[in-house]
Amino acid sequence: MNANYWINKLDLIKHPEGGYYKEIYRSEEVIAKEALPGRYSSERNVSTSIYFLLAKAQVSHLHKLQSDEIWHFYYGHSLTIYMIDEKGKYANQKLGRNLDEGEALQFIIPKSTWFAAEVNDKNSFSLIGCTVAPGFDFADFELAKREDLIKLFPQHKSIIESLT
Repeated sequence: MNANYWINKLDLIKHPEGGYYKEIYRSEEVIAKEALPGRYSSERNVSTSIYFLLAKAQVSHLHKLQSDEIWHFYYGHSLTIYMIDEKGKYANQKLGRNLDEGEALQFIIPKSTWFAAEVNDKNSFSLIGCTVAPGFDFADFELAKREDLIKLFPQHKSIIESLT
């Protein structure tokens, strides 16, 4: 089962940040704007979930969300998540099944953290799930602008250039 199998079987479409996705869950319950932190512009669903797939040399480009996001590894080869927090601290985490090599089956990306991902084996793919709470809304999604991010974090110029 290659990437095309999963793209077709799960009816995935191209994602603006790179890769492919399909929303599989959006809670019917909604949190009122007044009950949310001020960073949200309107009400949000309690939670959302998607399938997400990166194939070969595809990259999930640097972006950030206003909510925490949990990535769940499902199938394929491991991937690496690259992160730069608001203070400029860089970290990475492998997502996959090889726990003895430091991979994780799930990983939480904190809100307001710039992050990106790529498959570790460029001849393979990674099928994962992403859960966001409060639920995902494109109003909370910001795709990085290379020049702006380099100005903020010049110490990470090479990683920013490779992931934007």
